[in-house]
Amino acid sequence: MSKTLIRGAKVLGGDPRDVLIDGGTVAAVGTGLSAEGAEVVEAAGKVLLPGLVDLHTHLREPGREDSETVLTGTRAAASGGYTAVFAMANTFPVADTAGVVEQVWRLGKEHGYCDVRPIGAVTVGLEGSTLAELGAMHESAAGVTVFSDDGKCVHDAVIMRRALEYVKAFDGVVAQHAQEPRLTEGAQMNEGVVSAELGLGGWPAVAEEAIIARDVLLAEHVGSRVHICHLSTAGSVEIVRWAKARGIRVTAEVTPHHLLLTDELVRTYDPVYKVNPPLRTERDVLALREALADGTIDIVATDHAPHPHEDKDCEWAAAAMGMVGLETALSVVQDTMVDTGLLDWAQVADRMSFTPARIGRAEGHGRPVSAGEPANLTLVDTAYRGSVDPAGFASRSRNTPYEGRELPGRVTHTWLRGTATLVDGKLT
Repeated sequence: MSKTLIRGAKVLGGDPRDVLIDGGTVAAVGTGLSAEGAEVVEAAGKVLLPGLVDLHTHLREPGREDSETVLTGTRAAASGGYTAVFAMANTFPVADTAGVVEQVWRLGKEHGYCDVRPIGAVTVGLEGSTLAELGAMHESAAGVTVFSDDGKCVHDAVIMRRALEYVKAFDGVVAQHAQEPRLTEGAQMNEGVVSAELGLGGWPAVAEEAIIARDVLLAEHVGSRVHICHLSTAGSVEIVRWAKARGIRVTAEVTPHHLLLTDELVRTYDPVYKVNPPLRTERDVLALREALADGTIDIVATDHAPHPHEDKDCEWAAAAMGMVGLETALSVVQDTMVDTGLLDWAQVADRMSFTPARIGRAEGHGRPVSAGEPANLTLVDTAYRGSVDPAGFASRSRNTPYEGRELPGRVTHTWLRGTATLVDGKLT
């Protein structure tokens, strides 16, 4: 592997430094480093971060390759600055056995532009009634540490307790999609003023908050780890804050779209804004930003949910829920959190690399930018501003809510163990 000298980058937003990559590791960090024998990347004014880690990605393969594949999804990830993603289990067949998670893991090894860590289902077929092969998935070549029925809630308290007890043996984590199913029957959007005016079935905040409250108490009782997927309400923030103060082992994520968009956009009836959990109110958005800033919410996760054109280009009630997000996540975080002064770039590295890697036990990722560490890195032109054009996406799907919106920041380079997967904004 050749040497690469990244010259003059602001490491984690700090003072300019040169970073020398030799093979798959960072060989040196300093000033005035020699460029002899190295390819030089001029990075003056740009921010160098550890490779981003997404704890919540839908790659769709196997079974829904019309939406996304491991290849196209990881190309999208590399375009967005990610060097590792955790692939959710709601595939066809469901990733509820060692065989299926190993298939996803091997596809990542063969075709991935970033590392792929499969997430195992909590219950067989995501049906919520029988525990899946948690131990076998953990002991498999994929080494699964995160389990989730995302897309569905583990609504049965006994099943959730048993899952928490099971994963405690190997310090795994159950990632809960917090949605009380009876309270959301027929729901189409956030329950509130806008849903009442539009006549659409409302999705109450309490449907999320009730499950979170139950599960943090179960986690406390068992002494296990629970992770809350795509937290979306101000009330959920307060429950997680209370649980953390109590010493409960809970972590939580927020999506970029819940940091920026509100339910007012549903007035357009454009299904691109239909998502699970739904877009909430401005009050919720501000609470989520504050919670991400103060550490109540631990990480940003994309919930990248690709769909083919026909599943979104239809009437609202029939449209699939979800948005793509890997290629725009860092820009949205810069827009909502950095440019507003709520986070600095070192804190962005914490929320989008260090902490998600720690939660998911992603070895070799979320490491400091220092000598001897794996060269999983991303370089960002933070001064860039441009309109989002999904025609240029690497993802197979185009269901972005940001089309035509001007966002700041652009990932120019991504390195996976020293190998460039993105150079000057182009995939290699």
